[in-house]
Amino acid sequence: MSINRVVISGNLTRDAELRQTGSGMPVLGFGIAVNDRHKNTQTGQWEDYANYIDCTMFGSRAEGVARFLTKGTKVTVEGKLRWSQWEKDGQKRSKIEVIVDELDLMSNRGEGQNTNSFAPVSAAPVLDAPSSVYDEDIPF
Repeated sequence: MSINRVVISGNLTRDAELRQTGSGMPVLGFGIAVNDRHKNTQTGQWEDYANYIDCTMFGSRAEGVARFLTKGTKVTVEGKLRWSQWEKDGQKRSKIEVIVDELDLMSNRGEGQNTNSFAPVSAAPVLDAPSSVYDEDIPF
């Protein structure tokens, strides 16, 4: 059994780019800078460094959030990792990206410490089923 889930929180490195596949499906691409720390063995000081992560979101929800995803916006994404490989100028290249299932807009640049100012965007639709649905006999 394998598990492929990742949660990343950081700031957008660039404005999100919305495009479409040949069949018309919206595809949103953006990058997130995720800060990490390590101890410099020579100075003994802790140093911050950034990891840059490419993210991709598909479908109508990608269109809906595209206008909110500008450089500097703090977000949290949850999704799965996808590895892709291609050839450019005769050289093989590859990358790992996050295919976004859920996205939380934590704050817009310039909003200061105001977090959770936007509602999360989820791949799963919210179902508002009446409680009587759950009262029926389940055949197992």
